[in-house]
Amino acid sequence: MAEAMKGLKRTHRCAEVTKNEIGSEVTLMGWVQKSRNKGGIIFVDLRDRSGIMQIIFEESDIKAEGFAKAEKLRSEFVIAVVGRVEARSGAVNENLATGEIEIRATELRILSEAQTPPFPIEEDSKTKEDIRLKYRYLDLRRPDIQRNLMLRSKVATSVRNFLSEEGFMEVETPMLIKSTPEGARDYLVPSRVHPGNFYALPQSPQLFKQLLMCSGYDRYFQIAKCFRDEDLRADRQPEFTQIDMELSFVDIDDVIDVNERLLKKIFKDAIGIDVQLPIQRMTWQEAMDRFGSDKPDTRFGMELKDISDLVSGCGFGVFTGALENGGSVRGINANGQGDMPRKKIDALVNFAKDFGAKGLAYLAINEDGTYKSSFAKFMTEEELAAIVERMEGKPGDLLFFAADKNSVVWDVLGNLRLEIARNLELLDKDKFNFLWVTEFPLLEWSEEQNRYVAMHHPFTMPMEEDLEKLETAPGEVRAKAYDIVLNGTEIGGGSVRIFQSDIQSKMFEILGFTPEEAEERFGFLLNAFKYGVPPHAGLAYGFDRLIMLMAKVDSIREVIAFPKVKDASCLMTNAPDVVDEKQLEELEIAIAGKKNEDGEE
Repeated sequence: MAEAMKGLKRTHRCAEVTKNEIGSEVTLMGWVQKSRNKGGIIFVDLRDRSGIMQIIFEESDIKAEGFAKAEKLRSEFVIAVVGRVEARSGAVNENLATGEIEIRATELRILSEAQTPPFPIEEDSKTKEDIRLKYRYLDLRRPDIQRNLMLRSKVATSVRNFLSEEGFMEVETPMLIKSTPEGARDYLVPSRVHPGNFYALPQSPQLFKQLLMCSGYDRYFQIAKCFRDEDLRADRQPEFTQIDMELSFVDIDDVIDVNERLLKKIFKDAIGIDVQLPIQRMTWQEAMDRFGSDKPDTRFGMELKDISDLVSGCGFGVFTGALENGGSVRGINANGQGDMPRKKIDALVNFAKDFGAKGLAYLAINEDGTYKSSFAKFMTEEELAAIVERMEGKPGDLLFFAADKNSVVWDVLGNLRLEIARNLELLDKDKFNFLWVTEFPLLEWSEEQNRYVAMHHPFTMPMEEDLEKLETAPGEVRAKAYDIVLNGTEIGGGSVRIFQSDIQSKMFEILGFTPEEAEERFGFLLNAFKYGVPPHAGLAYGFDRLIMLMAKVDSIREVIAFPKVKDASCLMTNAPDVVDEKQLEELEIAIAGKKNEDGEE
């Protein structure tokens, strides 16, 4: 039977006790990790979020009733222990922070008994994720998950402290807002008071933080919940957290400066890493040309090289055909992989096809300087030698080439270099390579919608020197936008905002909005701009992604307390679920029936 606390108070967490307390009495409370009865002496590993402490129960030290209770202890029982701190009588456990000491128990209370859990509560669990997430309250007891969430808390505290010292105000923005779909789908919330009308959950606080700048709040931040009803993907969450900020009377360099210092502080505070400032900057065009990605992983080389000029007159139709259609021919050098088996090369070719490649051309440089290639027979020795020189190829290297329109070539080779790096274990999680990517295109053409869409959002300021191109060549206009990238993952992005009404109107026009549509969707913001709006800019971090990289784990689910799975459901609570018919009636909502194969509802 469980016992009450009866005035007993915990004096320490398990791993907070040190050898400096040897000889003193402490009271610890936590979960039994494991219990070992050696006959007359019982060893118990007691666990809480700080770590593990070894407890010794011996009949000579604890009343017979207490020893009898100790004999009952099983994994995950919740107990309170009073005892003396002693130097460990057996061998020191180098793997534990408390490995030099132990507690000799003088009193034991069983606060709660436990059934045998469905999987062991241990680090680096091999239990299937769906089982762990079904019993997430048990999974959260694992020390590695607890460390991740403690890291998350530490980073949030560091962010708040730094931004407060920099003059930012923390302001909460609404969760129930007007739906302004542009990009991902909104989650909709029906209104009972306004039948037939819906709120949306915010995809970001974007419009509200710009309104706060209009209201004179100067520097705003928020650790904000955001929601996107996106298509299924393994490592996306329907609800996620942003470190969100906006600043008035600033330009790009001001935003980058404060954020570099923020990153330096949180990495030092939370994981003891010194981020070297200033962080490297690279334009979007350079990033695409060198790495085939606007979020390049710079922990390894294998950069793209453009060989279009070298093959423009060659006899290989795949290359010349791509060039005639306005595309390019580019390659990467997998150093030292010249003896890669054909089976692995074929696997990489199939991988490349997933990103739009019709195939991959390759050239292996043998140790004697001869070539083994899928296209050498179409080229002269001089052409091959020029290609190898451009690719910085040497004996033992393996060169891969893609030929198509630029967007396809970038996507194929950008992903191929990452796949080869994964296979060769070149992605060192102990390295933290930061990069600012700047000067993004303002717009991108949507084949599906047959119009330009904003690469970031409709309120992003074009670069001043490109303003005249808005009329003549909108696809060439660069944005005053910037992303912060860490190890090939975009952890944050932002832009300088449009604050002049004529530029904003032109932007809406290019995006295909009529003045009436712009007013319908964004009228409250446009009206606010009529009453004096400062130049302003902002940035938002994906908090979950940032913590995932700092914790060196492979999934954001490992750093979120209660995550959803890839179909946006919660295995623990079974959300989403049907609701009571009465609730639907109050909301004046009817669920449309689905028909079976016989046409019946």
